[in-house]
Amino acid sequence: MSFFLFWLNRILTVNFFIVLFWFVWFVVAAWAENWHLHLGWQLWQKLWQPVIQPSIGLVMLGAIGSAVLKRLTNIYGT
Repeated sequence: MSFFLFWLNRILTVNFFIVLFWFVWFVVAAWAENWHLHLGWQLWQKLWQPVIQPSIGLVMLGAIGSAVLKRLTNIYGT
């Protein structure tokens, strides 16, 4: 179980930084669009539903799942 939790945490860490990248891209593109510069705002909007939302959902689900698995491991042992 600890091996599984180790790799789950690694995957969630990578996914978290991917979500941070999406957020930075959103901020830069929204700011640039306000100044009539086109730095990927429309592409970001097209990627929102099929790519970015599932990535955010995986971070949330993984955080909850990881906490539950750690709690179960502490209660029931290995």
